[in-house]
Amino acid sequence: MLPRMRPLLTPPLHTPSLLLSLLLLTSGLGCGKPKVSEVRLPEPAPPTAADTDSAVVRPIDAARLRALVSDGRASLTLVNVWATWCGPCREEFPAMLAVARRHGAEGVRLVLVSADYPDQLPATLAFLQASGARDTSYIKDEQDMAFINGVHPKWSGALPATLLYDAHGRLLEFWEGGADSLRFERAVTNALHPKGNPS
Repeated sequence: MLPRMRPLLTPPLHTPSLLLSLLLLTSGLGCGKPKVSEVRLPEPAPPTAADTDSAVVRPIDAARLRALVSDGRASLTLVNVWATWCGPCREEFPAMLAVARRHGAEGVRLVLVSADYPDQLPATLAFLQASGARDTSYIKDEQDMAFINGVHPKWSGALPATLLYDAHGRLLEFWEGGADSLRFERAVTNALHPKGNPS
């Protein structure tokens, strides 16, 4: 059975958004939804001790994501691109968080990138909070196709998308669609302890 995937470029239609777009198109005042890069998200202040129970979301584009996974601060970086409106994304979240936490002491870093639109930031934060995601997360701050192609040229844009990188930013694994705990565990364990390299 193939995993259920939802394309990045087709979020659910929201009646107010649809009406506003139609109004703008018919009035000649605009071209519909503004480009994501034109809607600048405020940079939140660095988290304090009092904020450790709150999710923090920062804007990121593909270039900054590539720099992040190459910064050498983790032995492995597990990147997951997801959205609040994506059922398989929400379903795999608990297993992914558990695997990342289990291997955190071994240098595994989890980077969550929401593909939600900026106006969905409250829903993004609420989902992260309810899921127990406490690390800094990100929200896509770039046009869809530029982000998709900049993250991985073979990525179709389907969500969720998961990528596993080594400390130097080399891609070790990539898959589209939901995964279970075993899929995440195998990917991380195989990367941490490659066959033929007892450590």
